[in-house]
Amino acid sequence: MSYDVNSLEAHWMPFSANRDFKKNPRMVVKSEGMYMWDYKGGQIIDGSSALFCTPAGHGRREIAEAVYNQMLNNDYTPHFQLGHPGSFELAERVCRMLPDEFNHMFFTNSGSESVDTAIKIILAYQRARGQSQRNRLVSRERAYHGVNMGGVSLAGMVRNRETFGLTLPNISMIRHTWTDEQRFSKGQPKTGAEMAMDLERIAENLGGSTLAAVFVEPVAGSTGTLVPPVGYLEKVREICDKHGMLLVFDEVITGFGRMGTPFATQKFNVKPDIITMAKAITNGAIPMGAVAVTDEIYDTVTNASPEGAIEFFHGYTYSAHPAACAAGIATQKLYEAEGLFANAAGLEEYFLDAIFTLRDHPLVVDIRGIGMMAGVEVEHDGVPGRRGGEMQKAMFWNGLHIKWTGDNAIVAPAFVAERKHVDEIVDKFRKTLDEMM
Repeated sequence: MSYDVNSLEAHWMPFSANRDFKKNPRMVVKSEGMYMWDYKGGQIIDGSSALFCTPAGHGRREIAEAVYNQMLNNDYTPHFQLGHPGSFELAERVCRMLPDEFNHMFFTNSGSESVDTAIKIILAYQRARGQSQRNRLVSRERAYHGVNMGGVSLAGMVRNRETFGLTLPNISMIRHTWTDEQRFSKGQPKTGAEMAMDLERIAENLGGSTLAAVFVEPVAGSTGTLVPPVGYLEKVREICDKHGMLLVFDEVITGFGRMGTPFATQKFNVKPDIITMAKAITNGAIPMGAVAVTDEIYDTVTNASPEGAIEFFHGYTYSAHPAACAAGIATQKLYEAEGLFANAAGLEEYFLDAIFTLRDHPLVVDIRGIGMMAGVEVEHDGVPGRRGGEMQKAMFWNGLHIKWTGDNAIVAPAFVAERKHVDEIVDKFRKTLDEMM
């Protein structure tokens, strides 16, 4: 097959309807602050921080210059038995944002890699402490934990898993926390904490001594913002402690200020044992992820090996890439210097109130939200997901970018947003809803 110079055929796009996209491509050619621009010159307000990656806004010169200088000084260092200063600085900066027990980080290149890395850390830890029989993992319905085989195996979003028959064994699912009576809950729903007891039943049925860890998104993000009921995460933590399981918080979306706190662990005052992260660690500028672990986990794994031996047989060619670390350090400095997490906390009430004005629209069947993150669910048109897909495309041409999953819109503006930006997002969202009637 021959291709024109400007052919769109060569690129097989991820999570995209490739044939449909190429009929009328939604091509972004520029981004700055709260906005992106399409190839026709149209201005688009970014209502989802791209893919929840850019809370400091687009086009931050501070990050670009840090990456540029790093590339000129040291473009790449292999990270097997070698190091460079940037990775140690970034690890310490991020660890200072976490609960006291978290003083160790393993760098990856994405949220998906972070989840798979966490699985390996869990298994290595259980083996190191003489608990190799703990080889079962627990996840939740409607969960998203990335797209590598570990994350696919943990996936509770069916379409992410059903295409691929080969998944990890020994994985159990508990229910998600959303119920009909929680519709239009702002903040944490008052009901539903009892669903944490699903974990207790699994422990009773399979034996708590066989369970290695539980994976939880503090706020289930990609499925459409499912906020944990009051008392739910506390109960999960209690059950984990009772049966000797590790608790993993997947904070790929909620990390770095999305909840108005550094991480969701502070928002909900529940401490996990492992935290996965990515996306906003570099403000989306350079692909990067990380796994933070407690001192107990790190010490147990490293001390189980003889002095001078490799303790953990895992890593990636681009783990702690110098350019990514430079972007991460510059990003953390921006968060601190501009008080962006405090900005997010200060805008939360206005943002949620504005989003909830959409509840009167006949197409809207539910709204959920906490922090600077909200899910707006529209009534499907007989084919689940079709209306949401059409709305995402229509919004783009109406000057609004929102991430959709099925019929669920996930609204998550950058923390540099002002009230006028929130208003613009809601106005264009409503305009598109009206057009879809």
